[in-house]
Amino acid sequence: MSRRRPRPDGAEVVYGRNPVRELLAAGRREVHEVVALPQLAGEPWLAGADVRTAGRDELGRIAGTADHQGVVALTGAYPYAEPAELLARPGPVVCLDGAQDPRNLGAIARVAEAAGAAGIVIQRRGSPGVTPVVAKASAGAVEHLAIARVGSMVAFLHDARGGGRLAIGAHPDGAEDYRALAWPRDVLLVMGAEGEGLRPRVRESCDHLARIPMAGRVASLNISVATALLLYETLRT
Repeated sequence: MSRRRPRPDGAEVVYGRNPVRELLAAGRREVHEVVALPQLAGEPWLAGADVRTAGRDELGRIAGTADHQGVVALTGAYPYAEPAELLARPGPVVCLDGAQDPRNLGAIARVAEAAGAAGIVIQRRGSPGVTPVVAKASAGAVEHLAIARVGSMVAFLHDARGGGRLAIGAHPDGAEDYRALAWPRDVLLVMGAEGEGLRPRVRESCDHLARIPMAGRVASLNISVATALLLYETLRT
């Protein structure tokens, strides 16, 4: 095994095969070091990376979890986008009003990147941000996706709508069935927090409130599933 090195100040952690692979492929942030099991260190996708070998226990200590799949990277800070950058790009923008579960955020990032979304907007307060758990749950999609943070979702929606974007919020009591709406490709898709939904002022900032009809006994869908359904609706119109 290679000698252990001091951890760079402020270094962030990315763990798991897909997240580290996409981190290296995207090239958006500095990679200080990759630490891998000896049997993985020679894999082609790690060619060119600064790889140090270590055992599972050390990898677990660095990652903070045993769910590292044999590879961990120490990186620079996640490169958040500016909100205006997202609005300048084609495609829907997913606006998350208070989603707090990092695994949900990661799953939403994964589907948003797959669906060709312009990006995701989260709040600085009340959102986990892009953490190692989010990166793992996204299967590395966060490395390719633009994610912006805002201080006020209401203010962001106000500005975006003033620039011509249509905001559609997902709400179980929404007045309109999502299938009856015309979904522009550059829609602002506004999703509420797990359990609580959209806050009143955010609801009032939407042009439409769309509901997803429920035929079964469960009253709602997981936020990442609902986001996937609505995002792919934008591809049909």
